[in-house]
Amino acid sequence: GGVLGLLGVGAWYVQRGLQGDDGDYEAPDRYPILSTRGVFDADGEVRSDAESDAPRREGDWSVVDADADALVVYVHGLNAPDEAALNQAYTTRTALRDVGLDHPVVGYSWDSDREWAPAKRTAEANGPVLADWLAAWATEDGRPVHVVAHSLGARVTCECLRALADDGVTDALASVSLLGGAIPRDSVETGAQYGDAIETATPQFANFHSGKDNVLGWLYRASDGTNAVGHGGIADPDRAPETYEDVDVTDRVNDHYSYYEPGEGCADAVASRLP
Repeated sequence: GGVLGLLGVGAWYVQRGLQGDDGDYEAPDRYPILSTRGVFDADGEVRSDAESDAPRREGDWSVVDADADALVVYVHGLNAPDEAALNQAYTTRTALRDVGLDHPVVGYSWDSDREWAPAKRTAEANGPVLADWLAAWATEDGRPVHVVAHSLGARVTCECLRALADDGVTDALASVSLLGGAIPRDSVETGAQYGDAIETATPQFANFHSGKDNVLGWLYRASDGTNAVGHGGIADPDRAPETYEDVDVTDRVNDHYSYYEPGEGCADAVASRLP
């Protein structure tokens, strides 16, 4: 949280709002992951020593390659080193299984453990890469894919939607669920940065937001000078894309880190919207 550098008036209140956790679950060895770690530099450019910008399959994918009916890809947010990314994906899987959804959950691991501005650039660079992987999966496998994205993972995901829409790919994603999305609340409106892509590239887009999310309500607003879609929903509901839905989870999500926490977050609401 300190990467945003908010100091002075309100800092004590913000620090209280930063408290919270996702339950501290630890992923088992060889948990399945897609990784672009080490691919992009701080400017969002492909590093000269990177063999490819395609995400690498890591861990044990046997549960995915077996007889699963659908796949969930979890995209983490800011300040998540490799181990934290694995643990968050596993935590999401645990939460969804606890409410009866048995789809395997694969993590999408990217270099988000950077300062805020470089992390945003890296997130944007990862969007088209994830889009290419999803398009290839749709062609080669065909099973439905649901993306669940937390915090700055929303920028990865929405840039992915833009890339899919630009390429005319409309069948690669079954649904998108944002959890505490760290993107501007007006960026998802029709005609704005992501609105048209949301309407084109996925038949279902759910934005789970909490008014108790003080990381977004204070730090994001102080850093970017705007309100986040994960704090109060879309700016103008009359301009919502046809596939867009706001889901207010303020009554159950008390901090930025518990959206996907088993028993404490909103996993049941997420699972009920996965077709």
